[in-house]
Amino acid sequence: MASSAPSSKRDSATAVPSPMAGVAKLAGLVYVSDAEPGYSRRRAGKGFGYRDPEGRAVRDASTLARIRTLAIPPAYTEVWICLHERGHLQATGRDARRRKQYRYHPDWMQVTGEGKFDRIVQFGAALPRLRRRLRQDLKRPGFPREKVLAIVVAVMAETLVRIGNASYARDNRSFGLTTLRNRHVAFARDRVRLKFRGKGGLEHDIGIDDARLVKLIRAVQHLPGQALFQYQDDDGTLQPVDSGQVNAYLHEVMGEDFTAKDFRTWGGTLAAFKLLAATPVPEPPSKTALNRAKNGVIKEVARALGNTPAVCRKAYIDPCVFVAWEDGRLQKVAGSARGERQWEQAALKLMAKVHRVSLRKAKRAAEA
Repeated sequence: MASSAPSSKRDSATAVPSPMAGVAKLAGLVYVSDAEPGYSRRRAGKGFGYRDPEGRAVRDASTLARIRTLAIPPAYTEVWICLHERGHLQATGRDARRRKQYRYHPDWMQVTGEGKFDRIVQFGAALPRLRRRLRQDLKRPGFPREKVLAIVVAVMAETLVRIGNASYARDNRSFGLTTLRNRHVAFARDRVRLKFRGKGGLEHDIGIDDARLVKLIRAVQHLPGQALFQYQDDDGTLQPVDSGQVNAYLHEVMGEDFTAKDFRTWGGTLAAFKLLAATPVPEPPSKTALNRAKNGVIKEVARALGNTPAVCRKAYIDPCVFVAWEDGRLQKVAGSARGERQWEQAALKLMAKVHRVSLRKAKRAAEA
């Protein structure tokens, strides 16, 4: 996803306690993060060699065999490999388009649907921490990097727009938040509109009414240059932000290797949660009627995210909300939710519980 590699310091990352650590424990695994020390990969002749965190060559036969079974593509860069054989996350790396890819332990894949949504509970739990940091950074004087990155993240949280990267803008003439130009912004009284061509040629026309964000966007637009989001470096020179910097900011603040895509997954799941709470379960609950209701929700979320319904279902909505809607658990949890934060807490509570229950069932079935 990132257009350039952030200079992360894995050893210094501050870990956020994860609600999924209990899920890993039930599966007999250790919940880990690639912010922890791990094995690295280096070119060695026509193949690769591996080093431990102290830089020593890995020679243990069982460890090398485990690494080979991970089948990490040769083109991946910034490869991290877990030190623990039972780590829920076994390896990460960057593909040719700079997107982070993950290799999970088979037991974790079995009990969490291949790991696609195992991060979402942890992401939701870390949001209050991010918001506290945003409030601090948005108050900074001038336009230092931290402030402009905070503006981008705040807009992303408000709109769920893709982060974008320079290669997409250059090769496809499609834009995301970090590649927006001043021409993509229009102001009308106390409102700002972002109008641009996004991924897949989709035309976006997004309104923002938050008075604080409108004021901040107006301020950065007045800076010289074509790029909308620019910061002043230590020499006072204006520099455009990029997606790598935004993802590095999220990693620093939230304490895990979250990226801009996690906002869309969280936002898509939360939107589905709200829509399902307002959708009665059909009577009788035939498969056709249930699917019709779920497809209606998926189409609404896809429209908000700018995705096709198929992509939205697969990548941006945790399927546990549909399971909980069918059996009535979602309605019970959502019944008292009113404000936005209450909706978030209700969704977080439900997802954590459903994931735990699903894991226990899967573990009992595996042991039977």
